[in-house]
Amino acid sequence: MLTPPILQFGTSRFLLAHVALFVSQALDSGEALGGILVAQTTRSEASARRVEALRGGNAYPVRVRGLRGGAVVDETLSCHAVRDALQADANWSRLRDAVAGDVRVIVSNTGDDGYALDDGDRADCLLWAERAPLSFPAKLLVLLYGRWRALNSTRLSIYPCELVARNGDTLRDLVAGLAMQWDLGNEFLIWLREHCVWANSLVDRIVSEPLHPIGAVAEPYALWAIEQRPGLVLPCHHSAIVLTDDLQQHERLKLFLLNLGHTFLAERWLVDRGDAGDTVLQAMRDPVLRAELEALWAQDVLPVFDALGQSEEAARYLVDLRERLLNPFLAHRLADIAQNHAQKKARRLAPVVELAAQLGLALPQRRLRQVLKRDEIA
Repeated sequence: MLTPPILQFGTSRFLLAHVALFVSQALDSGEALGGILVAQTTRSEASARRVEALRGGNAYPVRVRGLRGGAVVDETLSCHAVRDALQADANWSRLRDAVAGDVRVIVSNTGDDGYALDDGDRADCLLWAERAPLSFPAKLLVLLYGRWRALNSTRLSIYPCELVARNGDTLRDLVAGLAMQWDLGNEFLIWLREHCVWANSLVDRIVSEPLHPIGAVAEPYALWAIEQRPGLVLPCHHSAIVLTDDLQQHERLKLFLLNLGHTFLAERWLVDRGDAGDTVLQAMRDPVLRAELEALWAQDVLPVFDALGQSEEAARYLVDLRERLLNPFLAHRLADIAQNHAQKKARRLAPVVELAAQLGLALPQRRLRQVLKRDEIA
């Protein structure tokens, strides 16, 4: 049996309702590279249950609920792109064979700490036929080294989907740095940097809750913006996939408006000691919170887009974003958004203040500075 040409690291509900769903829809129209092999990289029991549910190519539902142009959308789609699923630690030799052989595209979404290295990973990982390295970058390095040793001449396109700036460049440099530490040689390093195509990409879709045993509830809006690179092989063609020469514009819109807005609402929820079940929709329907969020966007953020010459793009994005945040169907809990809150504030809020200073704007940005100052006080 041939290995599917797309390898997906991660079992998150997000990937199931985003990349995997795109591939499924593209398969129906003959515009996908092929099916997906899902690999669990953690030891999470919830992820293991999802792997078991996906094993053998079982289809699963994605319920798309929300508003699009003021109209209600409520439909259940069947995703059938996943051909099989495995756990990396338990099926390491099979995963090594897959990457050395038929895989042409690798997609990852490994969470907020997915790029963290582990001191337990050393060069002798290369000798372990049955034992996976501990960290995701080390796992990827060993798999790629095996592909290089197998003299596989087919180019490999790698699409990190983690919410990290320049995620393709960042992951490439992590893996290459580890290869240098392990003294794997200049020839392999050249192959790693030039034969593998590391795509910077941005994903944008709110996937608010899982379905059990497998599946997800997602909003109608979806975007996968991918930076153009020579030699890049797409997993599929889809209306939500945008190839661009200006990925930073898409990143800023999402980071400075959606992600920043989410984190601001989560901050207020934490400060006010909100209920565990409080949602984004409830916050948006609170007149005081809604007014504060709108003032934050208008006074602290939009002037930055004006200075960048992107005021029209930001205004259009906000029109869609308000509709997304007012989605009456998604139970997007503020408690979930508040996870890893300090790191999110550093990634989502601080860059807006820093960019305003770089642009020479004399903006008070009072609300942003107040939220950031709470970490300094704490």
